[in-house]
Amino acid sequence: MEQEQLERLLEGGDGTSSAALSALRAGASHVVWDGTTSAESLATIYGRRLRHTLRRGIETSGLARAVQQLDLYSRPVRLGQIKTADGSWVFMLFLDQDATTLVACTGVRQTQPGPARPDDC
Repeated sequence: MEQEQLERLLEGGDGTSSAALSALRAGASHVVWDGTTSAESLATIYGRRLRHTLRRGIETSGLARAVQQLDLYSRPVRLGQIKTADGSWVFMLFLDQDATTLVACTGVRQTQPGPARPDDC
């Protein structure tokens, strides 16, 4: 998918979509994969991720809302991803099967691995 087309899908969205759009315009990498997945299965998967991030204190953006939107969406979904240029955030995009409408968007802050400790080896 061309960047300009992806930008149009993200315009006028919520705060998470706006953050993804800003990242894209600032040089983030992006991909929209071929094929679709059931929105129901994605709602289950991302519901688990929501619980995991809450337990671990991992910063997210729009994850609870994305889970709700996927749970209500009854058609297949295409996945896309935007990764900030500095690697600090990854945004997951959930598009309709034709990739013409944004169904949901979520972001998660990426933790940077620390130096290996002697007891980790």
